[in-house]
Amino acid sequence: MKQTIPTKYTYCPVEHVTAIAGSRWKLIIVYVLRERTMRFGQLHAIVGDISAKVLTNCLRELEADEVLVRHAISPSRVEYSLTEKGRELVPILVELVKWDKKFFPAAVEKVA
Repeated sequence: MKQTIPTKYTYCPVEHVTAIAGSRWKLIIVYVLRERTMRFGQLHAIVGDISAKVLTNCLRELEADEVLVRHAISPSRVEYSLTEKGRELVPILVELVKWDKKFFPAAVEKVA
């Protein structure tokens, strides 16, 4: 008897997670925010080679997905911090960092 292989899952958790992760920047932003609340300028300086427009879009999308929360202190001062959902991503990201260092040590050396 021939077994039918589905061509598309009705729901694939990996696809959903990668959709939330979206751009290369979103998980970096979560990783940077793991230690403390930060202002936009601080995030922009630490994340590095990202335009203000892209950072703004990523922050908005992460806020919409409830991964981080935006705190408007005053009209000119906004801070970002991780929600519980975002904090639960941190150990996963830490494990990915360990995996990268274990299997791709030359990549770490090139940057250093």
